[in-house]
Amino acid sequence: MRTSRTIIRLLEPDEAPILLRYRMENRAHLEPWEPLRQASHYTLEGCRQVIEAGIEAARSDRGYPFVILTPDSGDMIGSFTLANVVRGVFQACHLGYGIASRHEGQGLMFEALDAAVRYAFGPLDFHRVMANYMPRNERSGRLLERLGFEREGYAKRYLKIDGLWEDHVLTAKVRAEG
Repeated sequence: MRTSRTIIRLLEPDEAPILLRYRMENRAHLEPWEPLRQASHYTLEGCRQVIEAGIEAARSDRGYPFVILTPDSGDMIGSFTLANVVRGVFQACHLGYGIASRHEGQGLMFEALDAAVRYAFGPLDFHRVMANYMPRNERSGRLLERLGFEREGYAKRYLKIDGLWEDHVLTAKVRAEG
């Protein structure tokens, strides 16, 4: 996928240094919003393994871990994953995302996720994309609202984030039938 300011794609195993640099540069920035990480999360081999697992997940239609890159593909802006794919009568996935601290506030995540949702409802043929956020993450809530996600519920102690069970607002965007 391409947007006016980004390239969106899966990484290849030999691009593990790009992922490692992103993780190292944004470790403190992302920690409050992510699960506790093993030490291997911050190693070249750990990055290579997660990229290989992501390629296999996409190949088997279980999940799509995309990275958002600058047009020259040299800098990783952020990432998003269309995860927990369920086919059959549901045709849905969960959307999770993160952005580098130095790229916040520039509209890049909106641009990338707008393309992601179009891809989810187009080539991937999903009916529903769900995205959940912690109530204290107001920026994420506003982003999802701008993208057309609607609040569907509130889950207490939903996910263990940074070592604590955190409440989450549950949202979804359902494909318009035409």
